Amino acid sequence: MKSLLIFIFAATALNCLATPRSIDLFNGENLDGWTAFVDGQSNEDSKVFSAKDGFLCVKGNPFGYIRTNKKYSNFKLHVEWRYPQKAVNSGIFLFVQDPMKLWPNAIECQLMKGRVGDFVLLGGSDIAEFKLPGGAPRPKFPVVRRLAESSENPDGEWNCADIICKEGNITLYINGRLQNTGTKSAHKEGYIALQSEGSEVLFRNIRLTPMDD
Repeated sequence: MKSLLIFIFAATALNCLATPRSIDLFNGENLDGWTAFVDGQSNEDSKVFSAKDGFLCVKGNPFGYIRTNKKYSNFKLHVEWRYPQKAVNSGIFLFVQDPMKLWPNAIECQLMKGRVGDFVLLGGSDIAEFKLPGGAPRPKFPVVRRLAESSENPDGEWNCADIICKEGNITLYINGRLQNTGTKSAHKEGYIALQSEGSEVLFRNIRLTPMDD
């Protein structure tokens, strides 16, 4: 019996080591662990970001974002979102750098209707997949288009993004379908943020699983 108990304990310990525990970045009750940036006013005045009925609610106006208080490097991120009214625009920001400003240095996973799965390079961020023709000026918001046809769900339904960030490389799945990859990001660590950009959007099940460095 003693040997059996030792074996069970050892197997359990190894399993725990082999399977990193996921972290709920949003607790479903309040905005603890997050910091909001709103263009032109405070979140307290505008109420752009709030927690209600288990959702992280985003009004869409004024523009801004809400970011984690902690920085993350190598991880798997799961995010679910839904536009309760008209599907318009939002985004998930990765590797967000200081300082906080309307368009921070970050890589956006686009959630705009019709363009979900694109990467938008904000604030001077870069990945190897973005290439400019010789002599062409860099646009304000460079875009790396998604790889496949849209895998967005119909308006009003929940969608999910699964994102793998490893050593500055990004792999993005939308509703289980590979939609984009980005490599050689200038930053390998940063905050994670959710965007307010023009339309009401709800987020839930915002879950991060650390990966080995």
